[in-house]
Amino acid sequence: MDARKAQIALFLALIVAPLGANLAGLDGANPRAENRAMAAFPPLAWRFGTMAAFPSAFTAWFEDHFGFRATLVRWSGQIRYFGLGVSPSAGVVKGTGDWLFYGDDAGMDDYVRETPLAEEDVAEWRESIVRSRDWLRTQHIAFAFMIAPDKHVLYPEALPVSIRPIGRAYRMDQLYGALHGTGVTAVDVRPALHAAKAREALYEKTDTHWNERGAFVAYQQLIAAIRKDVPSVPPAWTREDFEDVAQDTEAMDLAGMIGLKDVLRETRLRLSPRRPRQARVVEPVGYEASANVGRIVTEIPGSTLPCAVVFRDSFGSGLAPFLSEHFRRVVYLWQNNFDADVIREERPDVVIQEIVGRRLLRMSPYSNAPAGP
Repeated sequence: MDARKAQIALFLALIVAPLGANLAGLDGANPRAENRAMAAFPPLAWRFGTMAAFPSAFTAWFEDHFGFRATLVRWSGQIRYFGLGVSPSAGVVKGTGDWLFYGDDAGMDDYVRETPLAEEDVAEWRESIVRSRDWLRTQHIAFAFMIAPDKHVLYPEALPVSIRPIGRAYRMDQLYGALHGTGVTAVDVRPALHAAKAREALYEKTDTHWNERGAFVAYQQLIAAIRKDVPSVPPAWTREDFEDVAQDTEAMDLAGMIGLKDVLRETRLRLSPRRPRQARVVEPVGYEASANVGRIVTEIPGSTLPCAVVFRDSFGSGLAPFLSEHFRRVVYLWQNNFDADVIREERPDVVIQEIVGRRLLRMSPYSNAPAGP
């Protein structure tokens, strides 16, 4: 009987312990480990709308902040990841050798290739890109379009054997094929990445993106293509301009999505320039060129090089430290769609439009470039 009472007491203690920790002022949130912002405590006000929303907002706050939450999340993730060999989240796919892959945002749909772009979608993409190029040509501005390949495109062998492609061609193959013969400078960086992959890892194991060495390979291909239209753009830097650096760090964004950012490790393969970089971030001040913010502007003081506008996503952020050395001024905008108003304001010599491959299915192409002469 005493053993049974002890079990009941222990059970009740475990239930009330998180609440007791909250009352004691112990916050169980760990936004760094989970790689996201936690829900804020809702405001208290005697207004009907505020009071009506308070219960659900308080629930969201409590779920993010109850006592021992970070520890329990980490334990749960470790049991599933190390004990059962599966990912604790449907948004992250556990591969072999601690490789993690992004499962949300149609990531695995893109790899499986079960749903190709419809013919009308391909035609819409083609029309949007060609119209942008044609209008830029009337303004004497060069244009380059690039699709950044997802990690699963370069490292399919690291995916679980249970995930296998059904179709043959990626959606990016469809779009590159549709642009063939249009005269658009469409830069396919996959051949160069596949060649470089034999020498070193090009993507982070615990992150969605390419590492600095992968971004460097793509940058070299992009600059080579741009120089055919604008020879005044300097040649790309070479690997001899950099020193190889390997850093042991905590895991990155995908590990954060499964609550194991402070458990797993990442060997970051970086490039340290042997000659000083000239470009400086002038907007917003204090940021790195690779920052994932809506607008980044870099400038090279006293330069007479061409100017550029880059429409990009987070993969394009990895290119920014390299690209910035080739232009007097670069405006990086966090958007995939073409915006003619920005071009009119900036009057660049070069426009680059970059998009990651998995977004082709869920994003509708848009260009406000005027059609016709």
